[in-house]
Amino acid sequence: MKSFLSILLLAFICNQATGQNYIGEKTEIKQLLENGKNFSKYVNTSDYKMIGESYTEDAKIFPNNLKIIEGTEGILGYWRLPEGIKIINHRIDPIEIKIIGNEAYDYGTYQGTTKKADGEEITWKGKYVIVWKKVGANWKIYLDIWNSIK
Repeated sequence: MKSFLSILLLAFICNQATGQNYIGEKTEIKQLLENGKNFSKYVNTSDYKMIGESYTEDAKIFPNNLKIIEGTEGILGYWRLPEGIKIINHRIDPIEIKIIGNEAYDYGTYQGTTKKADGEEITWKGKYVIVWKKVGANWKIYLDIWNSIK
């Protein structure tokens, strides 16, 4: 019993140290984490087809200092970068994920680097909230809001 309590205490401390709080079926949480990593990969490689497929058909994004953008074409219009500009690093770090039936939310921080046409690199970071919907067997982004922090 003492060994079990020690393991339980260690698990609690490790969870608190990482600051992550994931609530839901383990396989579903794993898929959401994987989808978040894949989204960053798509942004980093300018894979606009897969960026579009990451969102539901009725998705909405809420970029910093812009109006709400709706639907796949509008969202892809936001993510398409002008010639010579490239996002070379995009990463999200979830703090909390909670699954409620066929919907889930996750919030956390993001960071990245954009390379301009002249070679200058600009780093950025911020906070985000994503609302996910289960579409068939896959989780897709329904609402995506973020804003920068200094």
